[in-house]
Amino acid sequence: MLNNLKLENVLFLDIETVSQKPDFSGLDDRFKYLWEKKAEIIKRNKPDSTADQLYNSAGIYAEFGKIVCISCGFVNGREFRVKSFYGDDEKILLQEFADMLNNHYDNSYCLLCAHNGKEFDFPYIARRMLILGLAIPEVLNMAGKKPWEVRHLDTMELWKFGDYKHYTSLELLCAVFNIPTPKDDIDGSMVGHVYWNDKNLERIVEYCQKDVVTIAQLMRRYLGMDLIPESDIVLS
Repeated sequence: MLNNLKLENVLFLDIETVSQKPDFSGLDDRFKYLWEKKAEIIKRNKPDSTADQLYNSAGIYAEFGKIVCISCGFVNGREFRVKSFYGDDEKILLQEFADMLNNHYDNSYCLLCAHNGKEFDFPYIARRMLILGLAIPEVLNMAGKKPWEVRHLDTMELWKFGDYKHYTSLELLCAVFNIPTPKDDIDGSMVGHVYWNDKNLERIVEYCQKDVVTIAQLMRRYLGMDLIPESDIVLS
């Protein structure tokens, strides 16, 4: 797929997620019980932790978390433009993101690209849309499609070269390819605290946008291209 890849057909994206509630005590009884069951599986690697203590990781599960920001980047001539959908109302930001996909992208040509997107970003978005009663845009909907019909790229999967036990973080690949790190302020483990405790959504948006730029830069390295100059990056 990379041999004939046209970057102007690629929408680069990243999402930031948090738990549904600030802490475990905020859950109703049904979801407390279900999180406790989920925590039993997670505790295999953290046997001394309680369900309450493990709730800070709830945001990575679509059943217990929510999306607070989706940042997208696309090539526009020489520019690389970044747009973000964010807010406390997840349904509104997901509908706006879906409208953008449905109205501005030809699904027969558009490709979605994220780092670990096939394992996280793409299914998470689709699951949250279903939970909230939203129609999944065609480019995100994998139902009934053959593998070669799915228009998804994953910079982590591309780096595996078939080694499916191998995980490589975006931060490590930045170091390998001499790309400026997006983790110069916060990282993913801090997003929940910044959202619920600091109530600083703008800081999360900035972090998400940096990740999108970095994913695009990494893809350019894969293609043997120069990095996008900072002067050509437009945030909106």
